[in-house]
Amino acid sequence: MMEDGVGLSATLYLPEARHGPQPCILEALPYRKDDVTSSFRPDYVRFRDDHAYAVCRLDLRGTGSSGGNAFDEYARREQLDLLAVIDWLAGQDWCDGNVGMYGTSYSGFNSLQVACERPEQLKAVIAIYATDDRYTDDVHYRGGILKLLDLVDYCHYMTPMNALPPVPAIWGEGWREEWVRRIATTEPWVLTWLEQQLDGDYWRHGSVRPDYDRIACPTMIVAGWADGYRNNTFRMIEQLRANGVPHRLVAGPWSHAATGSARPGPRIDSVPEMSAWWDRWLRGIDNGVDDGLAPDRPAVTCFMRSSTIPSPVLDTSKGSWIREEWPSPRTTIESRTLDERTDYLVRPDVGVDAWIDCAGHLPFGQSLDQRFDDAASITWEWDAEGLMLLGHPRLRLSISADASTAHVCVKLCDVFPDGTSALVSRGTLNLFLRNGWDRVEPLEPGEVYDVVVDLDACAYRFAPGHRMRLSIAGADWPNTAAPPMPVSIKAHAGDLILPRWHGDPPHSPPRLTPSAAPAEEAGEVEWRIERDVLRGTTSCITGYGSTWPAAYDATVSEHRSGRVMVDTATFEQSSWAKATFAVSWPDVEVSTSATMDVRVMPTSYEVVIDLVASQGVETVACRRWERSITRHA
Repeated sequence: MMEDGVGLSATLYLPEARHGPQPCILEALPYRKDDVTSSFRPDYVRFRDDHAYAVCRLDLRGTGSSGGNAFDEYARREQLDLLAVIDWLAGQDWCDGNVGMYGTSYSGFNSLQVACERPEQLKAVIAIYATDDRYTDDVHYRGGILKLLDLVDYCHYMTPMNALPPVPAIWGEGWREEWVRRIATTEPWVLTWLEQQLDGDYWRHGSVRPDYDRIACPTMIVAGWADGYRNNTFRMIEQLRANGVPHRLVAGPWSHAATGSARPGPRIDSVPEMSAWWDRWLRGIDNGVDDGLAPDRPAVTCFMRSSTIPSPVLDTSKGSWIREEWPSPRTTIESRTLDERTDYLVRPDVGVDAWIDCAGHLPFGQSLDQRFDDAASITWEWDAEGLMLLGHPRLRLSISADASTAHVCVKLCDVFPDGTSALVSRGTLNLFLRNGWDRVEPLEPGEVYDVVVDLDACAYRFAPGHRMRLSIAGADWPNTAAPPMPVSIKAHAGDLILPRWHGDPPHSPPRLTPSAAPAEEAGEVEWRIERDVLRGTTSCITGYGSTWPAAYDATVSEHRSGRVMVDTATFEQSSWAKATFAVSWPDVEVSTSATMDVRVMPTSYEVVIDLVASQGVETVACRRWERSITRHA
């Protein structure tokens, strides 16, 4: 029970009493621990049974079976709740007073956020697929541009998920009244995100960057090169090392899915790696775990990808594991010069073969062969013989446009001898925000501007006989929204800055436990790209459905579908999505369904959201939100 009288629902996994008081690991999520994400349970059981850790899984305020309201992600109230929960856990007789916090995505974010609060009982954290910067590296904006495709995924489905009721068997009498109250007070989080188009206090709240010195407890990061949260890797552990904080990075080829089942592999069992980190910092066992503070304990365990034919369902990437310190003394900065090119008329639908920068569960899969998008872009090429990259590439570019606003969308690719083009890294910049994410500065048509575009962190080895291609376009659609109006851009000059790694670290390769789990299968998935030649539109269509058993004899099903569209003549865009969740317990059947229609206009976002909640065949509540949100950038 929180100090304001709101009760939070937790599930405890406690080791046998014969072990005595033990450290406790906390994971706190809004994703409904007892049904929507009940399949996560095996890892908690392993921590308890194989490693004798207590585990607490928490429904955040206003979600699952916890009381209160969930008005937004990462609210200050959430962090205060988590501080109180940590204090409570540390004081239980089955806990030895030491608490760790961890989780994937959302719970990785709030693990870092709570670490910044420095509660004395929190001894270490592990953040899996999370980021240090909520504005530049989350699912909302990229390079100052709206992430369009994400509107049909997380940004929408949280509306019907947050409107589901508490579990009747947990809440008890009055659960339906609480459900009605929850629906009446819920607000779609996406409306706030669409309003907050520039960086500032809203996005700095919950971001570790740039004030890394707030974190003092040992911090482990797990990242994936196909995941959208890869950029906190090198920059964050570099800051932790400078501040003398124990740290570790495990970066594999994975998408936004469990390291044991994600595509692409090689897949690993992450529980032994996490348990070793907990043993070192929660139990004080000097087990030799890499912590970045000594020459023989390098912080980075990293998969160096190498040239692999791209596929949206790539099972395994070629490459090898390395152990390295960071910053690496084996990395030097090299540049490649870009010569001037003629005016480029922006095509708003360039980017469909790179689809989304946060691959995860299908239909949000991996990038395809880039040669077709490359052909619709401006390109430069160099010999890549013997080239290995480790870190963040960067582009310095002199550019002009014939309109007041334009985008620069950059891709670095590995070109095979047969012409296949595999995406290595990408970067995006809204030229409106060229001098800072918090200020809008329209372009003067024809004027040349010097800008810098940071590309995503990568670890990559080009195969012999391959070439490196840099492509520049004016759109990366549907990953990000296209510019608000037709525009031409011109690249006058530039330099591609490369973090070249020379290899041969003095550290032995890591010993990682291969996963015994099978790779995730596609299931009921739709992923289509349609071009209407006569109407001049390009559309991307998604669909997904699944059903599974859950706690309290429940059956859960979810279905999501979406469509994003761009008019290639006018650049007008739209996004439509529908998400439905249904939970059936022995005596109760409930469902929530929401649709969201967003029209991306030159000066506004026109948004309509409809929510319907039902119990059996009875409609419990309907709500509608209509907003016209001024488009600042």
